[in-house]
Formats: sequence, C-alpha cells, structure tokens
Amino acid sequence: MSKLGEPTRTQPGPDPWGHGASPESRRFLQGPQPRRKELARAVRIFIEFIRGFRALHFVGPCVTVFGSARFKEGHPYHALGRELGRELARVGFTVMTGGGPGIMEAAKRGARDVGGRSVGCNIELPAEQQPNPYLDRWITFHHFFVRKVMLVKRSSRRRAAIEFLRTRPLAFATIGGEDLERLVVTNSPQEAARSGTETAMGRFGLRCSPPAKPRWYLGER
Repeated sequence: MSKLGEPTRTQPGPDPWGHGASPESRRFLQGPQPRRKELARAVRIFIEFIRGFRALHFVGPCVTVFGSARFKEGHPYHALGRELGRELARVGFTVMTGGGPGIMEAAKRGARDVGGRSVGCNIELPAEQQPNPYLDRWITFHHFFVRKVMLVKRSSRRRAAIEFLRTRPLAFATIGGEDLERLVVTNSPQEAARSGTETAMGRFGLRCSPPAKPRWYLGER
C-alpha cells in the first residue's frame, strides 16, 4: 500500500500550552474573526474532513488503538500494545492509531509481525509527533478535532477512558499533574463558566469584545 502523504514538519515556537501549536491552530483559538476569514477556515476544515473520509474509505474494518507516545520499547505496556496489534491483525482488523511513537508504534509493529495492515492519522505536532516506520499508510491532519473524528469514525470498537485518564496515566507519569488539572468534571454551570473564564482570560489573555452585528443580506439573524 502506498503512503498517503509525507508528514508536514513545522517549527516549534512559544505556546501557552507548551506544544508548539501551528499558526492555523493559533488563529482558530483567537475567537471570532472577520467573516471572510471564518468562511475560509470553514472551507479548509471541510476539505480536511473530505480528504480524511476519502483517504480512509477503503482501509477495511478498523480498530483504533489510543496510546501514549511516551511508553518506549522495553516497557510492559509497549509489549502489551504490540501483542494487541498482533491479535487484532490476526482476526482481520486494520490497526489504526495516531501514527506516532510509543504505544501507537507498538500496535503497528504488532500488526506488521503477522502481516496485518496499519493506518495512521498523523498530526502536525513538532514536539513529539512523527510517523512511526511501521505504517502502511498515513494521512496528516492540521486540526486535532478532525483527527479525532477520523480515529473514532473509522473504528469498529471503542471503550470508555475517562477513569483510565484520571488514574493510570498519572501514576505512570505519561501525563503530569498539570495535565490532569485541565480536566474539569462538574454538574455546576457556575463552576463550568468560572473555569472557562479563568482559563480563557487568565491563561490565554483573551478579552471580551462587542459581538458582530448580523447582516440581513447574508441571511444572518
């Protein structure tokens, strides 16, 4: 199977999240912008969805394996991921992952061990993300949410992960305490609003501005 495209490499730069976000991601997070820019962005996102749907249309039944890039070869979870890849491939599944190293690479390697197929949904993430050498095919996305849709849409099986995210990754230091603190689970609308406000304004420096006025001749109201 031929590769779908070479990964796009970007240069890391200052970022509030510390991950070297791409210029497109930065613009996306800056809030409402002129209509022509918002329309152009919507078109780019739509095209990226279509490109993903078409690229993954013929990969067959898939199982998506989500895993940390930080579990290297020699770690028990890396070995477990490789064995999972083997077992999935043996029964005829295409193994799909985010396309990077660690558990993602382990699952792909396991599929390769038994002659199975593997597909990667790569992302522009210069700090960590590079396609692993065991991929049969891959496609690189610019937006995280488009990539997540592809990983879920093409997958035949999924599992709940919220409790896993709250406990195991922190225990094995694949995420830091500050990463876990970004998760806000609440039944209080007030707390949710306060958390969003503190993050947007306190951390990212966003400021409220007058809302754009609807234009009747554009069908807005």
